Amino acid sequence: RFPRGVEMTQESVMNNLREICDIGVQVTEKDRLVSWLPFYHDMGLVAFVLGALYSELSVDYLSPRTFAMRPRLWLKIISDNKGTVSSSPPTGYALCATRLREADQQRYDLSSWRVACVGAERIHPEQLRRFAQLLGPVGFNPDAFVACYGMAECGLGISFAPLGEGVKVDRVNKNLMIETGRAEPADEDYLELVDCGAPLPSYQTKVCDEAGSPLPERQCGRICVRGPNVMRGYFGDPETTREVLTEDGWLDTGDIGYRIGERLVITARKKDVIIVNGRNLWPQDLEHLAETTPGVRMGDTSAFSVTRPNGEELAVLVVESRKAQPELATSLAGQMRTNFGVTPYIDMVPPRTLPRTSSGKLSRSRACADFVARMTWDADGQPIPIEDDRQEANA
Repeated sequence: RFPRGVEMTQESVMNNLREICDIGVQVTEKDRLVSWLPFYHDMGLVAFVLGALYSELSVDYLSPRTFAMRPRLWLKIISDNKGTVSSSPPTGYALCATRLREADQQRYDLSSWRVACVGAERIHPEQLRRFAQLLGPVGFNPDAFVACYGMAECGLGISFAPLGEGVKVDRVNKNLMIETGRAEPADEDYLELVDCGAPLPSYQTKVCDEAGSPLPERQCGRICVRGPNVMRGYFGDPETTREVLTEDGWLDTGDIGYRIGERLVITARKKDVIIVNGRNLWPQDLEHLAETTPGVRMGDTSAFSVTRPNGEELAVLVVESRKAQPELATSLAGQMRTNFGVTPYIDMVPPRTLPRTSSGKLSRSRACADFVARMTWDADGQPIPIEDDRQEANA
């Protein structure tokens, strides 16, 4: 949606900075920060502008555009300047990994990098494993990864995994998760979900059902938080504020996840969950499976659901492709059916069709709106591209 201003007091921001720097990252006077994150993004602004000021540390900045064009420059700056703390969503680490060359293993020394924070609505561990595997020979320690969870409505940070332990993965029964939202451990046919650690000390957290009742451990539900870091509201928008913030201070984060003891595991944004025939599908799982298929590039997919004219939900997977590939669409549909028990509509579109947010993330809500705008429906409730209708009419 259109960006909303978040009202934060000086006291709230300082409290969040204090917990992030002193507890989450445990900065010292010997640390040096490095960031390519945009200053209009909460992680870029709070962690690496305000965080640098709060902790009185030096910081090296790389513009997001330069990072997108030359991601290895991020690694060079860390290597040359002995950076110790830097953060990225998983896609940043993955982009670096795709651009690395064998000769690069002689160019960098990443042994100084002690905290590599990872934050996103859902973290896929495979991207991090690949990054660590490629850069292990130049001193990158996979235990430097720190999974974290946060949002601008709380300044930035909500939870941090323990330092020095790397990414902890919870493998859960895939079918049980899809059908019931129950995250039971499994050794086969599983989903991998990342443990984002315990909340910072000033927070209270709970996982609730739609009625607001607390749920037991390992049951997916709405993540709600309360504490001194929570926003006062959205600037000039009391109606939206009331939708997410209760009178007694509980913020509905809009995220779905579950608890393991005090630790949080994030599975999806509530608005993005695809519900088809009573099955709960996480769009990241569909997108990730598609992006592991030859012919599909990382970040070129978007999964969501639309409502058919008869009221039923249809899963949709939009895939960017430089040329028409009907065989790829057929293959993707078969993989989704085999792995998740649904057959989505595969929409092959030209490059740069998928919309992105101001921070560079794919916007599923806008992708959905764009899809609806370019489709009509046949008598069986199947989508038809409007241009195809015009071509048939002209013929």
